[in-house]
Amino acid sequence: MTNKEFKERLKNVNQFRITENRDFTNLINDLRDTGFNAKRLSLACEIYKEMVEDKECVKFFGLAGALIPAGMQGIMHDFIRDGFLDVLVTTGATLTHDIAETLGYHHLQGEVKVDTVDDSRLHDENMNRIYDVFLPNNAYEGIEDFIKDLRITDTTMPVSDFLKFLGDQLPDNSPSILKICASRDIPIFCPAFTDSGLALQLGFHHQKINLNHFKDMLKMVDLAWDAKRAGVCIIGGGVPKNFIMQSLQFCPNSASYAIQITMDRPEPGGLSGATLQEAISWGKVSQDAKYSTVISDATIILPLVYWYLKKSI
Repeated sequence: MTNKEFKERLKNVNQFRITENRDFTNLINDLRDTGFNAKRLSLACEIYKEMVEDKECVKFFGLAGALIPAGMQGIMHDFIRDGFLDVLVTTGATLTHDIAETLGYHHLQGEVKVDTVDDSRLHDENMNRIYDVFLPNNAYEGIEDFIKDLRITDTTMPVSDFLKFLGDQLPDNSPSILKICASRDIPIFCPAFTDSGLALQLGFHHQKINLNHFKDMLKMVDLAWDAKRAGVCIIGGGVPKNFIMQSLQFCPNSASYAIQITMDRPEPGGLSGATLQEAISWGKVSQDAKYSTVISDATIILPLVYWYLKKSI
């Protein structure tokens, strides 16, 4: 592109204002002509809407980070309920905290001034801290009671099959991610399942179990291979991001739509901060894909994206 062509593509930044009759959807749309992460958020919302409205698109959703302790269980439940994702890839920690909330062992709000917290005293009082959120040890005791009473007949099933089985055992009418995925036949993949409190309890009480991770890997590749078009939304990054992206890398069609919400930076070379442009070089994201990376806290951005989809579709 020549300098002249570049200059001709430039347009004025929208110095938008909030008026009494401005609704949320219009606000997000107006951000499309601003700059920085406001523009990226608007573009991400626009891409996600297009992804949902594209009936031939399989929507892969990668979820990492302490989203459930921060209060995002209901948002994720409603993402699934409203059909905004088709395949969920997440961490064992997410599923552990989902079960804790579903069984009634709630995460507790703390103070923003975390430097005043005495972590040694918290340890003595059987209280675990996740920044400014707290979870008592009895939550893990409750999970243990739930896990040890499971009647598992297939000890070598894929992890995704076990997670569906697990979701079926949870109470009805709960905001559980596991439960609604099981009821809607939305597959949950957890490629690092053993790296979690939930898997520890399972291993302690069901020592003959040997869940099959390789079947899940092949199942995920099949889902990506069969997708006429693929869209991805990555929250945080980590193992869920790689599990989705490596499946797309070996398929005929890489992602046509891609959204990433992360606080990590690309310079250290870690996957969570790796740009979506970089993924194009690997064949994970299409060369003509629509994509947007929002550098922001997912606990802020995820509810806004959901709200936009809910209001505009």
